[in-house]
Amino acid sequence: MKIPPRLQPLVEDGLIDDVLSQLMSGKEASVYVVRSGGKICCAKVYKEIDQRSFKKAVSYREGRKVRNSRRARAMEKGSKFGRDEQEKVWQQAEVDALSLLAKADIRAPVPYGCFDGVLLMELITDANGNVAPRLNDITLTRDQALHHHELMINYVKRMLCIGLIHGDLSEFNVLVDANGPVIIDLPQAVDASANNNAKWMLERDVKNMANYYGQYVPELLDTQFAREMWALFEAGTLKPETELTGIYAESDANADIDSVMAEINAVMEEAALRRARIAEQEQVD
Repeated sequence: MKIPPRLQPLVEDGLIDDVLSQLMSGKEASVYVVRSGGKICCAKVYKEIDQRSFKKAVSYREGRKVRNSRRARAMEKGSKFGRDEQEKVWQQAEVDALSLLAKADIRAPVPYGCFDGVLLMELITDANGNVAPRLNDITLTRDQALHHHELMINYVKRMLCIGLIHGDLSEFNVLVDANGPVIIDLPQAVDASANNNAKWMLERDVKNMANYYGQYVPELLDTQFAREMWALFEAGTLKPETELTGIYAESDANADIDSVMAEINAVMEEAALRRARIAEQEQVD
């Protein structure tokens, strides 16, 4: 096929030997199947910021640290240099996340490097060597759905243990090969400790998984894995080996606080009434 302009520099530099086909074009990038170093892999070409339709990117960037102060100031001002640097940080976030996932025993494509807005990484294939389908494109049995859901919850838990939340996890961002689900698309991955949106993003990710697998196993729709995980994470007791139940009981702490405040308000009202009665008595006297 004709070499896309964004891949041409990598071909000229010898990083890509040949462009075989276009795999997909999404809201944030286009992905191509390429040959690199004699190996078939994929090249993810990130779209320019003004062409990308990924919504509310600012909420995902919250909490990301930028070491270079000049770069950070430029990003805050929104200058052209700042926007370019912002794009580099966005793209590097996926490389960093994929590297962390590999170390945490979470199935995701192996990254080979990001060059001029192009991420080279492992191509996930099925048992026949074809490109692995998305989760949304396959049909599962009840037992397969139960097993895959268990694997996905385990991956989400392990991600949280290393301080990461996918942030956009759904059946469209999971591939399925002969060994089960593989997580993809992570430029928006958020810092669980530094991002104020982390909790609801985690809940949304887990809910998306429950909704998808729930069409095969309806009882998964009533599980509370996200709240269970988050409570353990906040308490500092969530570990990769932690066994989750999917059951979460709301803490009585809020109710206790409400009752205490009610008692305080009652005492204050009583004191105010007493002062008023004393004042009235003094006027009578």
